[in-house]
Amino acid sequence: MSRQDVNRSGEMEVFVRAVELGGFTAAATACGMTPSAVSKLVTRLEKRLGARLINRSTRRLQLTPEGCGFYERSVTILADMAEAERHASAGEQVAGYIRINTSGSFGNHVLAPLVPIFMGLYPKVSLEIVHTDRIVDLMEERADVAIRTGPLKSSSLIARKLGATRNMIVASPDYLRRHGIPNSPAEAERHSRIGFSYSRAQEGWPVKFGDRLMTLPVTRRLQVSDGEAMRHLALAGAGIARLAAFAIKADLEAGRLVPVLEELNPGDIEEFYAVYIGQGGPLPARVRALLEFLSENVRL
Repeated sequence: MSRQDVNRSGEMEVFVRAVELGGFTAAATACGMTPSAVSKLVTRLEKRLGARLINRSTRRLQLTPEGCGFYERSVTILADMAEAERHASAGEQVAGYIRINTSGSFGNHVLAPLVPIFMGLYPKVSLEIVHTDRIVDLMEERADVAIRTGPLKSSSLIARKLGATRNMIVASPDYLRRHGIPNSPAEAERHSRIGFSYSRAQEGWPVKFGDRLMTLPVTRRLQVSDGEAMRHLALAGAGIARLAAFAIKADLEAGRLVPVLEELNPGDIEEFYAVYIGQGGPLPARVRALLEFLSENVRL
């Protein structure tokens, strides 16, 4: 087969998908092929190049040094081709499917009011919003954008800051009538303190007591997997909770929740970021439009 008969860009795209999705089966689904066809394509590519690109195992794919170099160059070439096609067309169109992964609190209190506006601006865009407080792998979840707090763990991710919020310890008036109002860390330790069931960067609640910064531990008796569940338990009078200020603003204004130990609040803040995978090439127009919209409209 001559070089002119080889669909090199097609081979590159399938190879890149197999690497990014972690296997031939996932790549086959994404490319509309069978797993055996993907496997044969990669084998044929390796034979043509005269180099082994991937070490296969039953559990995962591992790139060889030659495979790493070919992957990086393929990503750049495919991005350049996509950009050339966009420029050659009548113009970039904001259209297509966007999958967003975010926490329930941010999704309900910040993102949801903005969704109708964004979809009104871009009627050819379809959104899927997945709520979870768990830190996810964007490639595994096939998410275009994740909205998260804290530092990035992967160098392949790029973050755009959306804003920051302070945290507050709160409880319902009914709970405080039944159990009393704690006025010190020692008194707070005798109360039901609702915690998260997953590992966090900082375990416990920081409080400033005199000149000291202390950590108030949470109990193991009542734990939840997300901030919205914690908020609803606090509203129901199940205990005291530490929540983002934007998530409880309406509850505080309506008197459904009241601040607790606010004079001991150290004033720490959480920064929120829109996180996406960066491969060195241009982003799809639909993802760029979403990132710009969030940057301009998110208010925490």
